[in-house]
Amino acid sequence: MQWRKGRRSDNVVDARGESPGGGMRMGGGKGLTLGAVVLIVGIGLLTGQDPLQILGQLAGQMEQGAPTQTQPRPAANDEGSQFVASILGDTEDTWRAIFAQANQQYKDPKLVLFSGQVNSACGFATSATGPFYCPADQQVYLDMSFFREMEQRFAAAGDFAQAYVIAHEVGHHVQTLLGISAKVNEARRSGQKVEGASGLLVRQELQADCFAGVWAYQAQQRHDWLEPGDVEEALNAANAIGDDRLQQQGQGRVVPDSFTHGTSAQRVRWFKAGFDKGDVKQCDTFKAQSL
Repeated sequence: MQWRKGRRSDNVVDARGESPGGGMRMGGGKGLTLGAVVLIVGIGLLTGQDPLQILGQLAGQMEQGAPTQTQPRPAANDEGSQFVASILGDTEDTWRAIFAQANQQYKDPKLVLFSGQVNSACGFATSATGPFYCPADQQVYLDMSFFREMEQRFAAAGDFAQAYVIAHEVGHHVQTLLGISAKVNEARRSGQKVEGASGLLVRQELQADCFAGVWAYQAQQRHDWLEPGDVEEALNAANAIGDDRLQQQGQGRVVPDSFTHGTSAQRVRWFKAGFDKGDVKQCDTFKAQSL
C-alpha cells in the first residue's frame, strides 16, 4: 500500500509514553489472557455493564502497588504516526465528501495514540481492549502494539490490514454523527437484548466494517495506492477478528448468543459490500434479512 500518497491529518494526538506502562495485555506475560478478556466482556454483556469499565477497573487494581514505569516516548513524526495520520486524513477526505453530497457537514474525530493504558471519556482502557471509539468524546483510541498483536497472534499482517482497523473505528464515528449509535444505546437502556448473532451490536459492528470498505474504495479511486495482496490483507484481518474465531481461540467453543461483532465470514462479507462500489447505501445492516 502506497500510503504516503495520503494527506496527513492534523487530528492525531500522540500521547504515547505519557501514561504508565504495563496494564493488561492479550496473550502471555503478566496480565489477562485473551480468554480472560473474552470472558469479562461476556460477563459485562450479561450483567448490562460496560465491558470497558470492567476491564479498566481490573487494570487499575492490577496496577496498585506496582512501580510506575514510563515508556520512552517515540520520536516525533515517526513512521508509525505518519501512517496513522495518512489513513486518518484520507478517511476525513472521504467522509467529508460523502456528507457534503447529502448536504451535511462531517465533523472530524480525533485519534489518540497511547501506549499501555489511557483515560477516555468512556473510562479507563488498556491495550488489551484493542482499538476503540469513544462516542462520549468522539475520539478513536489506538495502541499501535495492537498491530503487532494482529501479526503475531492472528497472522493478520500488512499496512492495509492496519488501515482497515482504523477505518472501522472511524466508521463508528460516522454512526455517531448519523445518530445510529444513539439508537442502539437507547435500545440497550430500554432493556432490549442487543447482543447475539443477529442483534443490534453485531449489526452496528458489521456496518462499521462496511463503512471501512466504502472508505477503501473511495481512497483507491483517489490515489490508486493499493498493491497486489493489499485487499487480501484487509479481508484476512476481518476474518481473524470474528466473534466465532476469537471465542474458539479464547474459550474453546462458540456461543452465538453472546456475539457482539459478527462472525469472520460476516465481517469479510460486509467489508466487501462497501468496497465493491463504495456506496454507503449498501451498508444498511439494520434492515438486512441475512447478515
